[in-house]
Amino acid sequence: MQKITPYLWFDNQAEDAVNTYISLFKDGKITNLARYGDAGPGPSGSVMMINFQLEGQDFVALNGGPVFKFTEAISFFVHCEEQNEVDMLWDRLSDGGEKGQCGWLKDRWGISWQIIPAALSELLQDPDPEKSARVMHAMLKMTKIEVATLRKAYNGEE
Repeated sequence: MQKITPYLWFDNQAEDAVNTYISLFKDGKITNLARYGDAGPGPSGSVMMINFQLEGQDFVALNGGPVFKFTEAISFFVHCEEQNEVDMLWDRLSDGGEKGQCGWLKDRWGISWQIIPAALSELLQDPDPEKSARVMHAMLKMTKIEVATLRKAYNGEE
């Protein structure tokens, strides 16, 4: 069992969110689902809590009511190997949500995600400060990170 598990408090949309998340990530699966009984506080038979996994990482989603909201103070950073993975996750997670700057987005439930291609870190860490500065400047203009545009900036082709 993993020692620390992210615990996500939803109003009443945990099942919809979890089903979306497990459809997007490799080996996504629900590992346990608990429903409210007659004692409540949610409607009897409605989802109370869902344990699920994404890429081997355990999560818990709770339908706890409208007491708490998600903020950008916590986000999920997703390392993407290829642009097509960035594109798919960006499109699906931002659908109904908000697209932010530099690879950040909020999904329709208010959870913040950073969808970041591996190439970004590689290019930003180049020992040539001019190249890495060009990459940083290009990234700061983006919403979704585009590797081809970063590589052009890196090579001075902006």
